[in-house]
Amino acid sequence: QVHLAESGGGLVQTGGSLRLSCTVSVSSFSLHDIGWYRQASGKQRELVASISREDVANYAEAVKGRFTISRDNAKNTVYLQMDSLKPEDTAVYYCNLGIYSRGQFYEGSNWGPGTRVTVSS
Repeated sequence: QVHLAESGGGLVQTGGSLRLSCTVSVSSFSLHDIGWYRQASGKQRELVASISREDVANYAEAVKGRFTISRDNAKNTVYLQMDSLKPEDTAVYYCNLGIYSRGQFYEGSNWGPGTRVTVSS
């Protein structure tokens, strides 16, 4: 059984930074592709960033240059460093064990409870 636990969310002012963490209880963590998603109130969940087992990162256009995804396989943890935050980044952020296929990340069925990020203007 796979468990994901996100942490690190909070309230921050515009231009501030947060680092989210996602710890995953799964065997062979290093063999998994992982994504960070977010869901703002009243909107669909969207993929923000993903990182492959080969440590290749991809980002949504809205966060390129501001967010950085990374992983520590020794700790079964993936991080999302968020800088220059904007009010439109306000959302609940989730991590997900998915899979890359032909250069695109596809979500898996395992989700954590999420961590809320609020950016005040």
